[in-house]
Amino acid sequence: MKILKIDHLGIAVNSIDEGKTFWSDILGLDFAGSETVTEQKVTTGFFPVGASEVELLESAAPDGPIAKYLEKKGPGIQHVAFRVENIEDALAELKDKGVKLIDQKPRIGAGGAKIAFLHPKATGGVLVELCERS
Repeated sequence: MKILKIDHLGIAVNSIDEGKTFWSDILGLDFAGSETVTEQKVTTGFFPVGASEVELLESAAPDGPIAKYLEKKGPGIQHVAFRVENIEDALAELKDKGVKLIDQKPRIGAGGAKIAFLHPKATGGVLVELCERS
């Protein structure tokens, strides 16, 4: 598996508009826009930082995973995403190594990226996302 870089940090927020106050108004990061990923019940907002991004995650449904995360833990870092060269190969390698996967196969995330999550029980408590962009 070849990890190319940290693609983004996913941060759960109650509202992307409220989150913009800190990330854009105070830190001065440019807001690259938002996108709703209906299948995942989430609206994302991206702030590029060099070759990586900060991704704000707002629940698009009361029963979505971000709503559940916020209810349990409150706002904050929800996941770290690593860009990989080939997500299918990466998942196969991790599975061979006995790593518990949330996603056995990639799904489509924000920006059309192929994504898959590793279970936090296999990563020392960190939700890890693998991401492949074309």
